[in-house]
Amino acid sequence: MKNLILSALIIASALFGAAQTKAQPMREVVRRVDASVVVVKTVEKNVLRAPQPIFVSSPGLGSGIFIGDGRILTAAHVVQAADKIEVEFVDGQIVPAKVIASVPPADVALLKLDWVPYNAVAAKLGNSDNMQVGDEVFVIGAPYGISHSLSVGHVSARRGSNVSFGAAVTLELIQTDAAINRGNSGGPVFNMAGEVIGVVSHIFSQSGGFEGLGFAVASNVAEKLVVNSKGFWTGIDGLLLRDEWVRIFNIPQPAGFLVQRIADNSPASRIGLIGGTQSANIAGSEFLVGGDVILAVSGIEVSTDADCTAKMFEYFRKLSAGDTVALKVLRGGQIVELKGTVPRSE
Repeated sequence: MKNLILSALIIASALFGAAQTKAQPMREVVRRVDASVVVVKTVEKNVLRAPQPIFVSSPGLGSGIFIGDGRILTAAHVVQAADKIEVEFVDGQIVPAKVIASVPPADVALLKLDWVPYNAVAAKLGNSDNMQVGDEVFVIGAPYGISHSLSVGHVSARRGSNVSFGAAVTLELIQTDAAINRGNSGGPVFNMAGEVIGVVSHIFSQSGGFEGLGFAVASNVAEKLVVNSKGFWTGIDGLLLRDEWVRIFNIPQPAGFLVQRIADNSPASRIGLIGGTQSANIAGSEFLVGGDVILAVSGIEVSTDADCTAKMFEYFRKLSAGDTVALKVLRGGQIVELKGTVPRSE
């Protein structure tokens, strides 16, 4: 009996020791990388329904990753149409920033800080191709504004897509069951070595809260599209209209891009595009309507074809200061041509 009790105590002690051994590296890794995670605070225009629609400035919130050289990696939907962007570091320092590259179809963007805190800690981008289903991962971000919150989970799946940005880059998502909520967007998914292997994008949910289905853009995709590539940013937040929506909006071709919001001082605002002026609920979907519908960009027609995204990406990526951009838009039922010149980088 004594031997049985002694054996049980030895086994329990070994299991407890193993748990402590596993927990200790997690604490150490989180402590090492936490300072590289930032809160991204934005201000953008919105339209309130009232007796008469009125424009208001609405605050936005997301997360981001400091990757060195004054750059912050985040999600495109967090900053795409922002009039003002500020980045808050773990010690409370707040730094203004601007978008220097954004690829909305992939939901990744790159910010440039006006200045870099002396004690800023840069995260390391890992190789997302090495991640396998079942690998443990963790997320740090600002869910509902509660900054530097940790959640832990696993890689649930790796999801490919038919969204291509040329021969070398196809969109891939890392699916995870690590808890993700509003405010986590743009934040990092880390592997257990403390390397960023994904940029939080979105969740699938019927309740509005996390239900175990979170998705992040693979770090290799983010690296190729905005970190190691010549960047561009349009400042347009909108929606691709297709199928039944083409008839509802009376678009004279199979697809069009509805402009909903435009960032101040962006290329889109300088070329003269008009954003939405009315908030409307159509068939259960919320829209900002009354803005332009883009039909073509310098001869590239907006379409639902798989190669349209790749053509647009390549076109914008190759633009240089002084080049002319021509837009064909549907405005108030009439087709209008707009032209603008690519400005020099600041």
